[in-house]
Amino acid sequence: MSLRSPGARRGRATRNGPRTGSAAERQDAADEALIRAVYAEHGGALLAFTTRLLGDRAAAEDVVQEVLVRAWQHADVLTNGKGSVRSWLFTVARNLATDRVRAQRARPAEVAEDAAPPPLSGDHADRVVDTLTVLPALERLSADHREVLQQVYFQGRSLPETAAVLGVPPGTVKSRSYYALRALRTALVGRDPVEGAVTP
Repeated sequence: MSLRSPGARRGRATRNGPRTGSAAERQDAADEALIRAVYAEHGGALLAFTTRLLGDRAAAEDVVQEVLVRAWQHADVLTNGKGSVRSWLFTVARNLATDRVRAQRARPAEVAEDAAPPPLSGDHADRVVDTLTVLPALERLSADHREVLQQVYFQGRSLPETAAVLGVPPGTVKSRSYYALRALRTALVGRDPVEGAVTP
């Protein structure tokens, strides 16, 4: 995490308003040196503590930066010798992290602008038409072919399972399903699936 000068962050405004002259510049330099010393001594622990509170390193870095601004605004707290500097820093960090979490909870959940709309519920008309088209074609197949298609495609069984149910070898199931699909395809394009069909 890079430490930005609190004065730079606040457009060179100071705790007590704009400064002019060399005395002001010396005071700015002293303030900046103080904050750098505070960061060097407490920055790592402060960042680790804030990261544990927020569970987000980037957010924790923002909070630590704000803690340093507050420290710069209240430099007297850091130099008056009353109380622990680290305790003060950690208290400010905890308060800022708590405020940040509360603000996030109060904010409505964000929704991606390009989120896809939910799919429309399907119209069952297509399925009805498919059923009305396929069922008559199935009825025109031989019983063996129809049985294989019903087991494999409508019941969802594998070739070995279908073979066990029908009591035939798996190779026969594979062959029947091939010819059954070919005959069904022929029927669906308007030709007679039975005439000239090869039945294994």
